[in-house]
Amino acid sequence: MNNLFQKKILLIICGGISAYKSLELIRLLKKQSAEVKTILTKSAKEFVTPLSVTSLSQEKVYEDLFNTENEAEMDHISLSRWADVILVAPATANTISKLSTGSSDDLASTVILASDKDIFLTPAMNVRMWEHPSTKQNLNKLKSYGYRIIGPEIGDMACGEFGEGKMTEPKDIFQIIETYFSKLNKNQKLKALVTAGPTQEHIDPVRFITNKSSGKQGYALAKSLAKRGFQTTLISGPTNLQVDSGINLIKVKTANEMLKATKECLPVDVAIFSAAVADFKVKEMKNEKIKKHNHLNLELEKNIDILDYISKHNSLRPKLVIGFAAETNDIHENAQKKLIEKNCDWIIANDISNNSIGFDSDFNEVSIFYRDKEIKNEKLVIKKKSAISEEITDRVVKQLN
Repeated sequence: MNNLFQKKILLIICGGISAYKSLELIRLLKKQSAEVKTILTKSAKEFVTPLSVTSLSQEKVYEDLFNTENEAEMDHISLSRWADVILVAPATANTISKLSTGSSDDLASTVILASDKDIFLTPAMNVRMWEHPSTKQNLNKLKSYGYRIIGPEIGDMACGEFGEGKMTEPKDIFQIIETYFSKLNKNQKLKALVTAGPTQEHIDPVRFITNKSSGKQGYALAKSLAKRGFQTTLISGPTNLQVDSGINLIKVKTANEMLKATKECLPVDVAIFSAAVADFKVKEMKNEKIKKHNHLNLELEKNIDILDYISKHNSLRPKLVIGFAAETNDIHENAQKKLIEKNCDWIIANDISNNSIGFDSDFNEVSIFYRDKEIKNEKLVIKKKSAISEEITDRVVKQLN
């Protein structure tokens, strides 16, 4: 099977001596019928010519942020939407530095900033530049954003020195990109279900019981799974978040509605229950607005536990059931207890008492607890929720495959 057939790859070539290797990379990709468009930075044109690139890619070479030939076309938007994946080869120290700060002063950096696709960086630079603390710091920051790093290698350099910083060979980069699409194609046979956000349990027509869940982590998980090729359904309580077009979004309000939608979506291969479902609901909802009194007594009853029901009492139990545990104390003990009581395969726990990674934050820090004792429990240190989602998805793919 040709995993690269008609795949759209945007190759960004930066200004380093290794830029000549990008020509061989284009040839290898085109040989497998991939569509390759290229961006040449200003410095890259000192090492390879637009003519040589376009001769191999059989596509226009993009160079300038502002297109004087067609002013109506915004290349940084159209290219970022066109690509299935973005590959920066070589990625110079300067480019890595710019990306880590969100700088967007040329077409290459602007396209990357405007993209929500997976981005591969192949660093290439002098050994001293590679070992500099600022380079390491910049790369770690980009990794936390979800960038994928290829290389560099150890070897002789054009400057005459020896060490780490040499760009990975085109055939090896090609193999990594081919493997990436191979996994995507394989994952397209898999179905994923994610629940996200809060639920609302009505007291009367204008009041309800809810919680502070923003749904951000669940939405990020659904996006990550869909990017990896999963047929993804997201069942969401009330949020203001937007969802990608490739995700099947089902909106609900109450716990009962979420349970009903969940059962209708089965069977799936993996179900991730990240929604903060209300534990209780009003036993009897009032049909008219309750008037103001000095005291109000509400009789509550327990909601059905969706995670528990799907994991224990359903003949269509997913192959992999993952629950979330939002805790304020004794995180390890409470997560382990929930893992056993709910019959989950994994529990992902986070400390909601920490405001920097709380409900409405864009960042998170989680610990994953596994039922399979052969897999060691692990902690994913604080990073953006999108990056946390990528790491969780990596582990889901590994377990299902």
